[in-house]
Amino acid sequence: MTDVSQSQQVRAQVLIVEDEPDHADVMADALRRPGHVCTIVHGVSEALDELRGGSFDVIVTDLRMPTSAGVAFSARTVAGDGADAGLVVLHAARELQPEAETVMVTAHGDVPTARSAFKEGAYDFIEKPLDLEVFRNLIKRAGETVLLRGQNTGLKLELEAAGFPGVVAVSEPMRRVLAQVRTVAGSSIPVLVTGESGTGKELIAQAVHTNSRRSSGRYVAFNCAGQSESLLEDQLFGHVRGAFTGAEKDREGVFEYADGGTLFLDEIGDMPLTMQAKLLRVLESGEVVRLGSNAAKRADVRFVSATNRDLKKMVGEGAFREDLYFRINGAQVHLPALRDRREDIPPIARKAAARFANELGGTGETMPTVELTDGCLLRLTGFDWPGNVRQLLNVVQHAVVTAVGEAAGAGAPMGTIEVDARHLPEEIRVGEGASGVGGGGSLAGTSLDQIEKRAIRETLRLTGGNREQAAKLLGIGERTLYRKLKEFGLR
Repeated sequence: MTDVSQSQQVRAQVLIVEDEPDHADVMADALRRPGHVCTIVHGVSEALDELRGGSFDVIVTDLRMPTSAGVAFSARTVAGDGADAGLVVLHAARELQPEAETVMVTAHGDVPTARSAFKEGAYDFIEKPLDLEVFRNLIKRAGETVLLRGQNTGLKLELEAAGFPGVVAVSEPMRRVLAQVRTVAGSSIPVLVTGESGTGKELIAQAVHTNSRRSSGRYVAFNCAGQSESLLEDQLFGHVRGAFTGAEKDREGVFEYADGGTLFLDEIGDMPLTMQAKLLRVLESGEVVRLGSNAAKRADVRFVSATNRDLKKMVGEGAFREDLYFRINGAQVHLPALRDRREDIPPIARKAAARFANELGGTGETMPTVELTDGCLLRLTGFDWPGNVRQLLNVVQHAVVTAVGEAAGAGAPMGTIEVDARHLPEEIRVGEGASGVGGGGSLAGTSLDQIEKRAIRETLRLTGGNREQAAKLLGIGERTLYRKLKEFGLR
């Protein structure tokens, strides 16, 4: 739906549950005029199917509908005469679509029952025969209520994300990660951050520091990968003058430099075994000895480490010390792969696109605003991203540079530039390595009906069940999409 500040343009996804087809069509036509998207069903069973598989802002249900006995949801069963059919729909909506609002439609004699529905979570009720103008205003208010709730939730998430610079956490898996970080950040327990390469482990390590009592101290990050043993020891613990050829003055290592703050060692699984023993000694004693010295120096650091390797398996293979593993694994925070948190892809991509467009204007030029089209976001969301967030950022940068360069070469006015699917690298554009639309292997020999069914199913999955957006991405009308859903038995 659009912003509530333009309330006259609010567009809601509305489910109409009405056993009389003509009456249902009248309600739908009245709501479609101001732009609402309506789905019509004629019974409780159909309504339950829609609530399980669709996504709605407002549910409009008749209180009484003829139905066969035995249709139930939770503890409530519809009587043979359908006396409380609407209440079954209400209860189902509260459980399956908790963010939606439900409006009851009732005959005059059922007003007391409709009023009692308020106690069970109904938004409002309206009596038959309907005053269509009153009906439209009621649905508009219900839609605005849902939108405001969503905006407040979004604002709350933004406020909750304070202290997590650079971290996008729209998806439930990432919100759980942030909750875990908040829990462990206030303690001094060592934290091990795990996850595939490119998932953003350093951002989480920095978030641990930012949300800790040491946030005013230094945050020092060091990557253990690709370091020789001698260089690694020098970088970690420092040296004194004359410790080796070229050591012309004393130099502190990262442990001393991070004293009073947080030390983050990335790719700790790549550390040689002999260095693991030395690291363990420092973590246990809180003291470092510089190369070429016998004097121990205190180093009070909050220790955070990260790896994309399976340290437990390495312990079993003798490639990583078990005592060190237990020492660094006081609390483990696992970052999900990007393919397992697809809801985060659009906001990450939009945020990155704005940043890259701004960087293109680094010479002082006023750069255009860039917008990622639905087609572009669909391709990005459907790709599996073996390189995770790091790969996504590189692809978005490529697309922004390509789109801006294309517009400049064509002499187009530099206002708002659309970044479309055609600006993406070929592997993303054609869906190689994707599990969403366009991926999943060869279509040779597949019937056209199966291809169409798959496209609709995957597009609905990627749009979170939003039929309006799915129809737009598929290039078909909403009525056509609804007919196809019925035809293919999709929910």
